Amino acid sequence: MATAMVSSKKSKKKKAKAKEPKVFTFEWKGTNREGHKTQGELQASSVADVRVQLRNQGVMVKGVRKKSKSVFSGDKPIKPMDIAMITRQIATMLSAGVPLVTTIEMLAKGHEKPKMRTLLGTILNELQSGVPLSDALRPHSRYFDDLYVDLVAAGEHSGALDTVFDRIATYREKSEALKSKIKKAMFYPIAVIIVAIAVTIGLLLFVVPQFEEIFRGFGAELPAFTQMVLGISRWLQEWWWVFAIGIIAGIIAFVNAHRKSQKFRDQIDAYLLKIPLIGEILHKGAMARFARTLATTFAAGVPLIEGLESAAGASGNAVYRKALLKVRQEVMTGMQMNMALRTTKLFPDMLVQMVMIGEESGALDDMLNKLANIYEMQVDDAVDGLSSLIEPILMVVIGGIVGALIVAMYLPIFQMGQVVG
Repeated sequence: MATAMVSSKKSKKKKAKAKEPKVFTFEWKGTNREGHKTQGELQASSVADVRVQLRNQGVMVKGVRKKSKSVFSGDKPIKPMDIAMITRQIATMLSAGVPLVTTIEMLAKGHEKPKMRTLLGTILNELQSGVPLSDALRPHSRYFDDLYVDLVAAGEHSGALDTVFDRIATYREKSEALKSKIKKAMFYPIAVIIVAIAVTIGLLLFVVPQFEEIFRGFGAELPAFTQMVLGISRWLQEWWWVFAIGIIAGIIAFVNAHRKSQKFRDQIDAYLLKIPLIGEILHKGAMARFARTLATTFAAGVPLIEGLESAAGASGNAVYRKALLKVRQEVMTGMQMNMALRTTKLFPDMLVQMVMIGEESGALDDMLNKLANIYEMQVDDAVDGLSSLIEPILMVVIGGIVGALIVAMYLPIFQMGQVVG
């Protein structure tokens, strides 16, 4: 029975996504019920849709045109943290007793970003025409994912929308903070590699050629190491464009493969988990996301089976996604979640034991929240440790490159000194 409900819900989501029309921004002018001139912007799929929305608001439309996109418009994009902040504001206003429609209207008028004002205005129009909030959010899956919409739907059904929005806001804030920390951890090694490559290329293109001019007057055979460095320098001076094209082509090929191939993305995810220091941060980050997502869905009244599916998608790594989907299948057959987690051999004993305690005590959401807090703190500490470690590593790498090139350039001079001596 539970499986049938989950599958029917999935099919509804797929149908909704398949039927989702393209949305454009339209500028309109007209007169309101009092006869005053008014104008604004709306997001809709067609001019006719705009006219219907405005007619429902009592606006007599004088003109509607599609807004042209300008490169210099300066409209800032809507970021995930913007959605988190809006969610927190909605939770605060609902808990203070402000009606939902009034809340969305106030936020739509007062937000600093035009795109956010347009988005909230579109949602407001749907609410004013009698559409439930969850259905008004679903077409905007770019900003409100299935988890977000499902939690809002659960809040509407339970009559505790303010509590659910508070949980969603906390979840979004924690998730974005964790994502920022993991990005910071990933940025440092990439920065070290880029700086090392840039320093090496700069020395080979501009410093080494100056020494080559000096070596031409020696009239003696140069050391093998020096000849190798000079050969690399000559090649780079002559074929630098091949090197540049190769790097650009490699980046484009990687991006395309990552975008189009799920298998390639899964392999990258598995490889990243094996990298020293970085892998440990990604492991803990995935477990923090899993625990936080499942705690939020479970506390909002979403069934455990659906919560595990959402947690699998939110884990952020293919290895954990596959493991959690396997856990979901085991739970559907009647196995306890802690046992299913143990069979994956991916989750540590502490996490499994705390989940077991939560299941036995009936406080699974509280235990999962504690787990999420623990792993988020560990990610924070690991990122801080990596930040302090990366500076000496950067100095050693660059110092080693510069030192090797200096040795290569001065070896002939040392040999000449020995001969003269």
